[in-house]
Amino acid sequence: MNRLVCIFCFISISFYAQKDELAIISWNIQDFGKTKNEEEIMRIAKIVKEADIIAIQEVVGGYGGPQAVARLSDQLNRMGDKWDYAVSNRTDSPKYMTERYAFIWKNKFIKIKDRGRLMQLDTIVYREPFILDFYVGEKEFSVINYHARRHNLNPKEEIRPILNQIKDAVIKPMFLVGDFNLIQNDPIFIDFISNGYGVALKDQKTVLKRSCKNSEYLHHAIDNIFYSSSIDVLKAKVIDYIGFCDRLTLARELSDHLPVFIKFKFH
Repeated sequence: MNRLVCIFCFISISFYAQKDELAIISWNIQDFGKTKNEEEIMRIAKIVKEADIIAIQEVVGGYGGPQAVARLSDQLNRMGDKWDYAVSNRTDSPKYMTERYAFIWKNKFIKIKDRGRLMQLDTIVYREPFILDFYVGEKEFSVINYHARRHNLNPKEEIRPILNQIKDAVIKPMFLVGDFNLIQNDPIFIDFISNGYGVALKDQKTVLKRSCKNSEYLHHAIDNIFYSSSIDVLKAKVIDYIGFCDRLTLARELSDHLPVFIKFKFH
């Protein structure tokens, strides 16, 4: 009997210890909407299924966008874990730039109290960030999902006020994830990082070229995850599901970006 009790205690302790560590994947899934067929949804699910929270940028603004998120969540449910999802309202964007954001998460231990909100800012932001508060036990944290305007449209103009608002207002653990269209060592991030925020990736390329050159299929280190000082990062990486140039065309059917992964725990 004592041996059985010890085994049970060991399993229980190990199980709950694992929940102290969570993983987020952030991914700009190009034109994520009705054009994604079931085979592509399956491929995406296999890539992201090890995460606890998935943050998606570039969800199509029309009906096909939320429908694609629901299809991905349903596919993930069929792989064993139970998932929930939230999709943002359409961003208040210039013509042809309107998008949505989405979160999908394992809901056995991760809970929410509302369906999130687009960030209110006193400046022009082409695709205002989407904020969702998550709860694991008594721990609350926020994930801010963001897709900056293109590099030739001066993304610094909107990133600076977003960073300032986060820096001045956030008192709980926070992640800022997404496609920033700027590298992490751009001067605009220096003040943000000097105020205690960390950055998951440094100089790691995330954007897929249209064709390989000298066996290289990546450029532009612009997708990343920033996090507040109350978070310990255990692992961070780009999920390179390509590996070889002859798979580039197939990979670009899913997106022109690679996902960013972070595993973490709280202090």
